[in-house]
Amino acid sequence: MDRPAVDLGIAGFGFAFGEDQDVAQTAGSYVADPERVVRWGYHTFHRAADGVTATALAAEAAQNVLTRLSMSVDDLDLVVVATSEMPEFLYWDSSAALARELKFHGKQTMLLTEGCSSGVTGLGMVAGLMALQAELETVLFVAVNRVSEFHRNRMNVNNAVHSDGAVAVVLRRGHVHNRWLATEQFTDPELCDWFRTDYGGSVTPVAPAGWSSATAVSGSERVQEHFQRDPQQLRAFGDALNARIIDVIERACRRAGVRREDIARVIYINDPDGIDDIVRTAGIPRERTNGELATAHGHMGAADQLVALGQHLDRGELAPGDLVALTGISIGMRWYCTLIRI
Repeated sequence: MDRPAVDLGIAGFGFAFGEDQDVAQTAGSYVADPERVVRWGYHTFHRAADGVTATALAAEAAQNVLTRLSMSVDDLDLVVVATSEMPEFLYWDSSAALARELKFHGKQTMLLTEGCSSGVTGLGMVAGLMALQAELETVLFVAVNRVSEFHRNRMNVNNAVHSDGAVAVVLRRGHVHNRWLATEQFTDPELCDWFRTDYGGSVTPVAPAGWSSATAVSGSERVQEHFQRDPQQLRAFGDALNARIIDVIERACRRAGVRREDIARVIYINDPDGIDDIVRTAGIPRERTNGELATAHGHMGAADQLVALGQHLDRGELAPGDLVALTGISIGMRWYCTLIRI
């Protein structure tokens, strides 16, 4: 089939990253057992300087793509922000804050906060809006991650080094390259508490005395406790995680009318171990994934897949006609996939 309900494509990419940090040299300042972190396979992550906000990163990436495309803000019909971390303020809309930074006035903005999935599933949401609103021609879509180190230890959330970065893309109706084909997702809601931050929300707005993200229980520990640290149960669940990734990719392929065998590259969240699992489960070569980029960037939440897609294109590693799957697992727990035809 390969005929999406809405004909739109990615016209260009812009990036913004925190300062490069060496994982081996810095891990000891985040965890008591740095060797465990080094074994995950990352060599670099990005840490934004103190005072550099998610909105600032998003604005830098947005200006970068607009400059690369010789565009102005006046050319945009909608600004979308997908974010995966604690916002700068509560009761506050960071998509409006980005619009203010860009001087984008009197038009629509949209904020997506479904964790690190929102940078991928958000493409389908934009397609839905464009299907409903014929006047939407050009959309700025920004995915950003800026770790709040007060709330989270960037090396003790899960088996990933969390990193600060943003990617901005311009989506155009009728653009013939990097075309959106389909977005698919499903959720296992019984697992929604595993990676939550316990303090700062309305249930427990203030952390108890002595609490620190440096020593707080990690999401990985919650997973271990859920399965009573039973190796057999943990292995079975790990197999189920990977099987669901294949499932959501196949669902997206059916929706787009394409075959999984035709996928040229699978871009997963920046998780080297997770990418190895996908390689084994899906039977694809590692060089057809974002494995190398993952080790150099760390996990940038919602920005991972679009950063990797843009950099694979910049490096000439994708050819016109290639089918690319952007996929992953997010809080929720949510499995998701968007298909792009280069």
